[in-house]
Amino acid sequence: MKECEYRQIPPGTPAAPPSSEPPAPAASSMAAAAATPAHGRRRKWEVFPGRNRFYCGGRLMLARHSGVFLLTLGLIVVTSGLFFAFDCPFLARNLTLAIPIIAGILFLFVISCLLQTSFRDPGILPRATPSEAADLEKWIDSLGTSTYRPPARTMEVVINKYMVKLKYCYTCKMFRPPRTSHCSVCDNCVERFDHHCPWVGNCVGKRNYRYFYAFILSLSFLTAFIFACVITHLALRSQGSDFLTVLKATPASVLELVVCFFSVWSIFGLSGFHTYLVASNLTTNEDLKGAWSNKRGSEFANPYSHKSIFTNCCAVLCGPFYPSLIDRRGFIQADAGTPSTPKSEIPSFGTKSDASMCVRGTKEILRTLCASWQNPRRPQEALSNI
Repeated sequence: MKECEYRQIPPGTPAAPPSSEPPAPAASSMAAAAATPAHGRRRKWEVFPGRNRFYCGGRLMLARHSGVFLLTLGLIVVTSGLFFAFDCPFLARNLTLAIPIIAGILFLFVISCLLQTSFRDPGILPRATPSEAADLEKWIDSLGTSTYRPPARTMEVVINKYMVKLKYCYTCKMFRPPRTSHCSVCDNCVERFDHHCPWVGNCVGKRNYRYFYAFILSLSFLTAFIFACVITHLALRSQGSDFLTVLKATPASVLELVVCFFSVWSIFGLSGFHTYLVASNLTTNEDLKGAWSNKRGSEFANPYSHKSIFTNCCAVLCGPFYPSLIDRRGFIQADAGTPSTPKSEIPSFGTKSDASMCVRGTKEILRTLCASWQNPRRPQEALSNI
């Protein structure tokens, strides 16, 4: 079949006679197409359905209300800056140069972990496409045993010999995978949802929990270190003089002392609580709901625990790093369509296609997620293909 060349002809223009010249070579047409700017193409983060804000072309994401995150960042930077400016020079001259070095390392580590927690995808699951949602609704309707009672919107799966119920998300139009919950603030289903933390301006989930834990742990050390150094600074200055006079002469140190004193207790308490959660392989959401309480009997034991504190810590903090399931910087393309799900099959927990922020196919992604939770002791093998 011969190649045809199509041109847009404005209305009212007389038809041009057929040309006897041979068509232009394909290379020139390809070069012209490459030179045409793609102004009409949009990135997928621009139509993201959740309540998130994106920066740097979709590379960074935050919750919609991020004012408390800026307060957290400002308190850390201002308090540490006052310490480096007014306390470190005196302590370095009179005690040791190691004090500003240790404080600098702790400060950089805290800021790095905070930014990693705040700007990273916490583990958002893409929503189902309209075709996937329609197939899932048909399958749910087929389960109804009567005409007056709607079918239950739950599924049951066996994980490590324990029965776990999967709830249906009416917003994302899918059955939530194990340990997944829908955040009402960000309006997203987050895998291994821990909680929404306004202090970091993001949800804390599967992909940023280790950075959140490292942030609060290092922040507790930094706060205690600054608090001890400021007391040492004031004690050395007050030798041979009145203590109140020293306080009046160093207002910056007094401000640091007050900020650290009122914040160190809450930070230490939060660090201890999350240390208990890491050792038990629990999330804040599960602990507050009492989902796996030992007081309720052995049938309600935590199916995700490895029965060892060391193994639980390694699984939570040193496990494989999972890729993001949303393609934030991808271009929106025409939906190629999704094959319908037979009623005899149990549908997957719907995700989006390429036009709806999904990186991989729906069935492939969430079947792999279920396989990883059904064999929690070998998650790396189950998720190596994502």
